[in-house]
Amino acid sequence: MNSAFLVLDDGAIFEGECWAATGETFGEAVFSTGMTGYQETLTDPSYHKQIVIMTAPHIGNTGMNHADEESSRIWVAGFVVRNPSPRVSNWRSEKSLEDSLIDSGVIGIQGVDTRAITRHLRDRGAMRVGIFSGMDLSREEMVIRVRKSPQMSGAFLAQDVSTPVKYVLTPPPGVEKRFTVAAIDLGIKSATPREMAARGIEVHVFPITATIDQLSSINPDGIFLSNGPGDPATMTEVISTVRHFLSEKIPVFGICFGHQIIGRALGFETYKLPFGHRGINQPVMNLATSKVEITAHNHGFAVAAPIEGNFSTVFGAGFVSHICLNDGVVEGLELLETPCFSVQYHPEAAAGPHDANYLFDHFVDLMQAVKSNA
Repeated sequence: MNSAFLVLDDGAIFEGECWAATGETFGEAVFSTGMTGYQETLTDPSYHKQIVIMTAPHIGNTGMNHADEESSRIWVAGFVVRNPSPRVSNWRSEKSLEDSLIDSGVIGIQGVDTRAITRHLRDRGAMRVGIFSGMDLSREEMVIRVRKSPQMSGAFLAQDVSTPVKYVLTPPPGVEKRFTVAAIDLGIKSATPREMAARGIEVHVFPITATIDQLSSINPDGIFLSNGPGDPATMTEVISTVRHFLSEKIPVFGICFGHQIIGRALGFETYKLPFGHRGINQPVMNLATSKVEITAHNHGFAVAAPIEGNFSTVFGAGFVSHICLNDGVVEGLELLETPCFSVQYHPEAAAGPHDANYLFDHFVDLMQAVKSNA
């Protein structure tokens, strides 16, 4: 096989072999610790402009299928594996992983020590990276090209992945419609509106450009903010929209990127994590119950909120509801006087785990309480 190179912007170079599409690609280097669920990772819009290093050594065993896709396409900027499976062994498979990556034009690299790359990133932090596959470039040329590529801090990416037009998901047959929710698509995964619809919610998924008047036109019982890519500090218009609905006392629920936007709407700063949280095995503690949940994460930013005691906002008092047990990062926020809460992980957790599914029920309870008191 021909050589391929993974090049980090600190000058570190890892040599491997060509795999998937060939050429060059750039993005932020991130690692995912999930043992399974690589298809959900690939099709998660939150990974836009990111090159994903899989820490599990064997990837591709179960192939790819349409049923497990979280969006209409593969979003990762590049894919890094140690040992891709040479054959597919699963009755649900419709195509091999490598064929899917080639068809989508996604450049990959195999045969590198993904654990060594992960340890490097854990020591030095997330950084820009390039994959150069089947190209005749000097090491100096590759490093220069990586260092000229855009950084994630300050990146406005959600508009790239948001739906261009509104669409509606209704409750399935046999489930009575109970609520109407306006979901702002910042990079939403398909499992999320399905989870809400299964609970009797008619979900209107709006583009990121939706105005307050457009969102209000459906008379929503609640507002939902999805996951998505980029720097939450760039989302000034969506932050203003959130503040409007908070002032109207309409229930607001946000996950992942939406959680960070809610944090900024409450007056907190957000900051770049050293290497982020990505994978489906992240331990989070619910501070109200002391219960530990194993959760799915995909974020590189976090909210700087005080963990001890209550905090004050213009929308009333609130508290940190969840923290990550790996590093103490804030993983959830909730207000006491305004119907609003958020978590920085994925309660829909396509590919599992399902410890956080109850958060959708909490959203339903919040909307019911507001409706009952109206």
